[in-house]
Amino acid sequence: MRKTKEILEILDVFKNKDPNPSSELHYHNAYTLLTAIVLSAQSTDKGVNKATDELFKIADTPQKMLRLGVDRLKEYIKTIGLYNNKAKNIIAMSEILVKDYGGEVPYDRNALEKLPGVGRKTANVLLNVWWNEPTVAVDTHVLRLAERLELSDGKTPLTVEADLNRVLPDEYKRHVNHWLVLFGRYICKAQKPLCEDCPVAAFCRSPDKRI
Repeated sequence: MRKTKEILEILDVFKNKDPNPSSELHYHNAYTLLTAIVLSAQSTDKGVNKATDELFKIADTPQKMLRLGVDRLKEYIKTIGLYNNKAKNIIAMSEILVKDYGGEVPYDRNALEKLPGVGRKTANVLLNVWWNEPTVAVDTHVLRLAERLELSDGKTPLTVEADLNRVLPDEYKRHVNHWLVLFGRYICKAQKPLCEDCPVAAFCRSPDKRI
């Protein structure tokens, strides 16, 4: 793991290019954002948006989602990976939100993590994007790039999150997931990194670096 000063120098490159990055998921309230994040697991944001742009026109609250029902929900999201299980989780999640929280999404990590289909990463993304909390969400992009760029010695999402939380100021915590996700999605791709377009190539010591 690099020294904190060097980690911040790397992240400053992303900060200078995109000081206020945002999620590429489409949403218009806390519930649609939460639903989109649940659907995005092992799926692309583009694929999720294609499905939810129509879904959210008729089911943008947990009450409306329950009226839609699991079978009709599946019809909207059947192009998304693991859609059967995700549909069941979204309906179960919506039932709890209506029953226990008056149809509102709770601003509480523990409550969020108890919802069906919602884990720590999903809760972190929601808290970060909707409530601007300095939470570090570690998905596959962040896990891979934290190792590649030596931002962490961790091998699991929890240990990488702990490393980044220990060294990053809140401003960087708020944006690090977006910076690394967008970087991994469009430049430092897992199968074929575009090293010639990499803004942090000077820092990279990865053995498959091509420049």
